Amino acid sequence: MKFIYQAKNQQGNTEKGTIDALNKQGAIDTLRNNNLIIISLKSSRDIALFSKNLSFLDRVKNKDIVIFTRQLAVLVQAHVPLVQSLKTLSKQTKSNTFQEKIFDLVKKVEAGEPLSGAMMGHKKLFSNFYVNIVKTGEVSGSLHKSLIYLADHLEKDHDLRHKIKSALSYPIFVVIAFIGVAVAMMVFVIPKLTAILTESGTELPIQTKALIGVSSSLINYYWAWILVLASLIGFIIYFIRTPKGKKQFDVIKLKMPVFGSLFKKIYISRFTENLSTLVTAGIPIIKSLEITAEVVGNSVYKKIFLQASKKVSTGEQIAVTFKKHPNTIPFMVAQMIEIGENTGKLDSVLDNIADFYTREVNNAVSGITQLIEPILMVAMGIGVAILVSAILMPIYQISSGAGM
Repeated sequence: MKFIYQAKNQQGNTEKGTIDALNKQGAIDTLRNNNLIIISLKSSRDIALFSKNLSFLDRVKNKDIVIFTRQLAVLVQAHVPLVQSLKTLSKQTKSNTFQEKIFDLVKKVEAGEPLSGAMMGHKKLFSNFYVNIVKTGEVSGSLHKSLIYLADHLEKDHDLRHKIKSALSYPIFVVIAFIGVAVAMMVFVIPKLTAILTESGTELPIQTKALIGVSSSLINYYWAWILVLASLIGFIIYFIRTPKGKKQFDVIKLKMPVFGSLFKKIYISRFTENLSTLVTAGIPIIKSLEITAEVVGNSVYKKIFLQASKKVSTGEQIAVTFKKHPNTIPFMVAQMIEIGENTGKLDSVLDNIADFYTREVNNAVSGITQLIEPILMVAMGIGVAILVSAILMPIYQISSGAGM
C-alpha cells in the first residue's frame, strides 16, 4: 500500500513524498527509522477517493502547466537530475491533483521509463504536442532546450488566452448585471405597480400587460423558469460535447458576425505557432500536421490539416490543400507556406506568420472590446426604455385622468 507523507528531516526542512508499506504503522516505523519527524501521513487510496469527489475544485490549470514547464527547463538546464527536479517541483505546486500526477511521473522515471513515456499516461495534462516535443529533446540529448522552447510556446499561448478572456469578461459581466437588475424589478417592483394600476381601472398599454405577465409568471412559476433554463443550458452543454454538436458549434463559431473573424485568426495563429515549434524540433512534417490537427481546437481546421497530412504523404505540398479552402485559410497564409516549402525555410515562414497573426488577434480583441461597449450601451438603453415606457405610460394616463 502507498502512503503520502509530509515530514521534517534532521535539518528542520520539510519533505514530501510517497512510501510503500503493508499498513500505516509500517509506514510510520520506516519514516522514523530514517530520522524523519512525521507531520502528516495519508493512504493514497483515501486521497484518491477524496480527490475524485473534489477533483472539480482542484483541477490543474493551464497556468500550472506553464509554470511547471518553465521551472523544469531551468532545473534540467542547471544539470539537476530529472528525478530530483520532478520531486522539487512536486513540493512547490499548490494543487494536490497536480502533485499526485508529478509523483506518478517520478515513480515511472525512477523505474527507467523516459519522461515523454511517463507523460503519455496523463493526456489531459500533457498533450500529444507536449509529449512529442519532450521526446524529441530526449532523443537528441537536448531535453533542456526542448523544455525551454516548449515553455516559451506555452507562455505565448497562455498570454493570448488570458487577453481574450479579459477582453470578453467585461461585456459578459455587464450583460449578467443587466439581466439581474431586470429580474429584480420584475419580482419586487412590478408587483407593487400592478396593484396600483389594477385599482385605477385604466386600460393598460400592451407593453405594460406583457411586463405584468412576465412578472407574474416569474413570481408564481419561478420553478418552471429555473427548470427550463437549467434544461436548456444542460442540453446545449451536452450537445456541444457530442461529436456532431461540436462540429456544428465549430462551424457556427467561424460564421459568427464580428467574432468569426477573430476565431479564424486565433486558429491560424495557433496552427502556425504549433507547426513551427514541431518542425523546428525536428519532428517529420506529416506527424507535425497530425499533432497540430489535434491541438488546434476546431474540427473544421482539424479536417483540413489532416487532409494536408495525407496529401503530403503522397508528395503534394501543404499549400495545395490550403488553397482549396479560401474561406477558412487566407490566401496569404497558403502563399507564404508555399514559399517556405519551395525555399526549404518552412519553419521560419511559419514563425513569421504566427507572429503576424498573434498581433492581428491582439488588435482584433482590442477592436471588438471597443465595438462591444457602444453596442452594449445601445442594447441596455433600449431595454431600459422599454421598461420605463411600460411603467411610466400607465402612470401618466392615471395622473392625466385624475387631473381631468
